[in-house]
Amino acid sequence: MSTESVIVSTTCGKLEGESCNGVNAFRGVPYAAPPVGELRWRAPQPVQPWDGVRPARAFGPVSHQHPLPPSEIHKGILDVPGIHSEDCLYLNVWTPGLDDAERSVLFWIHSGGLEYGSGSQPLYDGTTLAATRDVVVVTINYRLGALGYLRLTDLTGGAIPSTGNEGRMDEIAALTWVRDNIAAFGGDPDNVTIFGQSAGSIEVAALLAITPAQGLFRRAALHSTATHSSQTIENANRMSELFLDILGIDPRDADTLREVEPARLVQASTDLLGRMKQEDPNSGRMHFNPVVDGDFLPMRPYDAVRGGAADDISVMVGTTLDETRLALGSEPPLQLYYAQALAACRVFLGDEAERMMAAYTDLRTRRGLPASPTDVMFAIETDRVLRYPSIKLSEALGERRRPGYHFVFTYESPAMGGRLGAAHALELGFLFGTYTDEKAKVFNGEGPVADRLAERMQDAWTSFAATGDPSCASIGYWPTYGAARETMLIGDDWRVAKAPYEDERLLWEEFPGDARIGLM
Repeated sequence: MSTESVIVSTTCGKLEGESCNGVNAFRGVPYAAPPVGELRWRAPQPVQPWDGVRPARAFGPVSHQHPLPPSEIHKGILDVPGIHSEDCLYLNVWTPGLDDAERSVLFWIHSGGLEYGSGSQPLYDGTTLAATRDVVVVTINYRLGALGYLRLTDLTGGAIPSTGNEGRMDEIAALTWVRDNIAAFGGDPDNVTIFGQSAGSIEVAALLAITPAQGLFRRAALHSTATHSSQTIENANRMSELFLDILGIDPRDADTLREVEPARLVQASTDLLGRMKQEDPNSGRMHFNPVVDGDFLPMRPYDAVRGGAADDISVMVGTTLDETRLALGSEPPLQLYYAQALAACRVFLGDEAERMMAAYTDLRTRRGLPASPTDVMFAIETDRVLRYPSIKLSEALGERRRPGYHFVFTYESPAMGGRLGAAHALELGFLFGTYTDEKAKVFNGEGPVADRLAERMQDAWTSFAATGDPSCASIGYWPTYGAARETMLIGDDWRVAKAPYEDERLLWEEFPGDARIGLM
């Protein structure tokens, strides 16, 4: 496959990318200075301009991280190409034309628990969307784990001024680069859609509330999370105390902290989760949630939306139907006895666990769905962690008379005999058009149904990016959520349902411990 060299001018200098089959790709574009040395744990700084033409054909380094555990489900498609380095603040652009067409811009924030992933993962390749939907796609790397999200300013007396939100500052720096440069790539800086999944969606939610992000994007799509993920300064500081204790470093020794090998920081992040669970068994699976500091992030994203932060933003939010069943991809298959499943639910649900398990067992049995203790536990966790909070976000938008668009992705993975159902991240291959990759087919499936699903998803999401409304010819009318709780069910066929899975929602409405799901 032949490629041609293409050159574009940016505010910092000229870039040489490559053009192939009508798509111009620019990889490894620096959007901030390398955050190394004295810049470790500091806000991103501007890129130094360069002379001549800078190559932009290869992906840039990615943030230090653990490798993803091997899995036959998504082997290869989620690999993170490139070397690991603190010098990781790079983005990638795919565009059908270096002209003044003012195309919609899709700005992707990758997932990975804020400790894994990059914008260069094959799953997120922007070629198909740029080639077939006449949009500009941008993917980014940002600092992960302790390098992006460890709050040290209080413990070190300001010697290391990190707030715990530096990775989010990276995202704002990348959005600022888009504002200043994307017109040269054929994009419209005034029509940017930020979208992300899982941890990336946590970041999208935070950007809705972060003051310096205002005006940098026009639309937001949140996959598999909502606006409830956050933490207090006190929690962030306690986490940092434990982290430094694991390292065995005195917080007053800022010089030693700046010199710690990145591999040690990555390992300490892993050890930290176990230490936090020892202190609080109710602590979640992620420990680098947005820090509400009253300044950069004035309040929890959920509260910010209820206060009007998203009033001028078009919003789409949703989940897959069986989010947490991705964990069933292990071998041998996980199968819990009732007592084990009940104990797992009690960690977060306390004395209500038995009642919730009985209710979910009854609902699933009446619907003809698998209702083993394992099935019930994962259904409860899907709704507790992701689907119910996403509903609360749609409700908050409705309270502002700015109702957004809500979806539940119901298409089931063919992997492992269908055991995974509509699992976490399953929709992304269809959205990006990467489901046809040989490595992705085992998870996504193939054939006419998969092709039609991809066509409709790409149509709807790019329609939303262009107009703020996902309605389009291939799916028809997509109503806003509103009082009728109208939701698009995305599967082998697409249909609008009023208040789907309402019995489950009402169970959570009656639940006496909303604090356990981060909404109170």
